[in-house]
This record gives sequence, C-alpha cells and structure tokens, in this order.
Amino acid sequence: MADSFDVLGDYWHAVATSASLESGVFSVRLMQKDYVLWRSSDAQIVAALDSCTHRQAPLSKGTLENGCLRCPYHGWLFGNEGHCLEVPSASEGLPIPPKANLSPFFVEEKYGLIWMCPGKPRTSIPEVSADSDESFTRINTDMQIWNVDSTRMIDNMLDISHFPYTHRGTFGIEQETVVPKIKLEQLDDNYYGYGYEVKINNVGSTKIMSGGGSDVIKLFMTTGFTLPFSVLSTMSYETGVEQKLFMTAAPIEEGRSIYTFVLWRNDDVETLVEPGRTIANEVLELELAVVLEDQMMLEKLQGQLPLKRGELVDVQSDKPSLEWRRRYKELVSS
Repeated sequence: MADSFDVLGDYWHAVATSASLESGVFSVRLMQKDYVLWRSSDAQIVAALDSCTHRQAPLSKGTLENGCLRCPYHGWLFGNEGHCLEVPSASEGLPIPPKANLSPFFVEEKYGLIWMCPGKPRTSIPEVSADSDESFTRINTDMQIWNVDSTRMIDNMLDISHFPYTHRGTFGIEQETVVPKIKLEQLDDNYYGYGYEVKINNVGSTKIMSGGGSDVIKLFMTTGFTLPFSVLSTMSYETGVEQKLFMTAAPIEEGRSIYTFVLWRNDDVETLVEPGRTIANEVLELELAVVLEDQMMLEKLQGQLPLKRGELVDVQSDKPSLEWRRRYKELVSS
C-alpha cells in the first residue's frame, strides 16, 4: 500500500477534531509520516512535518506562545504559515535563513474536523450538505486509531450483509439475512452507492434513535462512497426522524488507520430522555457500540483488502464494495 501513498497524498484526509487543538500542539501520523498541527495567532491552522528545520527535533514536543510554536531543542520560534520568527542563539541583526521556515501543507477545517492534504488537492473535501441545513444538528466524536487497513474499513462501511451477525448485540436481527438486489446510482452530495430498506430491532437506545415506533421497524437507508475512504449513510425512519452518518478513515500505514464518524439529526438532540441524559447522549452511545462491534471484527483481518477481481469470492450484496474497489484501483494506478 505504501506505493499508493504517493497518489493518496493528493486527497483530503480527516486527521483530527477541531477540539483536539484547543489544548495546544497536536501530532498526527499519516501515510508513514509524522506531522505537527497548531492554531496560529491569526486563528488559522498550521500543518507541517513534525521536524524542526534546525536539528529535526519533534516540534510536537514544543510549546505554544501566543499562537507561535517554540521548538523544545534550541528554542526556534515558528509563526503563521510556518515562518521562522526567532533564532535565540543568533546575534542581533543577523537574518534568519529562508530555509529555516517550515513548509506548510494544505489544511482545512470542516464538520468539526481538521482535514489535511500532504500533496496538491485533486478534489475538494467530501460534501455533507446537512452541515449547512439549519434543520439538522451535528454531533462529533473523537478520532480513533484502529489496527485495520483503510481499504478494509471502507469495505465494511459499504456492507450491510454483516448486520445480522456482527451487530447482533445492538440493532441486528439474525433472521433478516437476505439482502435485496442492489442498484448502484449517484446519490446526494456526489456520493455513489445504493438505497435499501432494512428491518432492525427497535428497543432501548435504538427506539430513541428512531423516534419511537414498534419493537421491530423498517427504515430506508442510502449508503454511498466518495474516494478514497469516506462513506455517507442516510437513515430515514417512519417517524420522520432522519439521521446522516458520515464515516471516514485515513491511513497511518498499512494495517493501521485513523477513524471517526460524524452524525447529523433533524430532531432536537438536546431533549432529555431521563434526568441528565439527552437524545444526543443515547444516540452517540449506541453508535459507538455499533462501531466497536465493527472494530472487534475488522481487527481480526490481516493486511490490505485484495483489490484484484477474483481474489475474493464476491456475491450480489458485495456490489458496492466491488465498485469502490474498481474505482480505487484505478485511482491508485493513475
């Protein structure tokens, strides 16, 4: 997979939450390289290699001074856009070498996430129009580190045939195993995928998520992907409640990934379901339990998902994954 990192470097990857920079300097490993991120004095985020231009000390171990990053080794100070502002050991009046400046990378903040592109962006950050829709409220979660390759993670995100088995502890119904014929199509916000109806257990937190109803309900879902590793699922319940689940992975190295999900809901997520506990609390707890079920299964799988057609036995329900694999293979071969 390392060879594909050259191509993947030209795409946006979610590497941190906006909240993670509130406490200061943040370090992240992406595609076998270490980076440092901080919010500068002009409130913009700086992303650079986690290596001082002087003696390659890890800048993530440094300190912030009014939005400027001080190297922990020799005290060099870096400001907006990574410019070196001070070399403490230099005599007064001596110019700072131009090569002392850090080389910043493309970075943007969207959906409460910090997105980074180490190369030259080929595309924009994945779209989720619900984020600008006042009828929806966004719920963010922390970033997670999974010992799973990003290719296997998106294969799982696009799959529904594992619901009755992997998710039997949350919403899965074991007897509902047949997946109707899937038709792939262009979905909203430029995702490519499919729509389907699914029957789920609707008890406990699931009933709060759905907005009520009987103990077993049907809901209509659409699930689609955008390259390289992002998926958007929309869940439309009979009650009128709609939830959008955005999932994204970023490769740390082969077999290890950053993962997070973001939710948008069109109900009042601050409504109390019991003293001190809101709809948002219940929904987030349930989604985290579902995610843990996926993680426990996927971390049993080794290496990258085989991309060549015929290396795996695929059936009708694997159609979305097959299409993602075809497009992804084309992307990394370009």
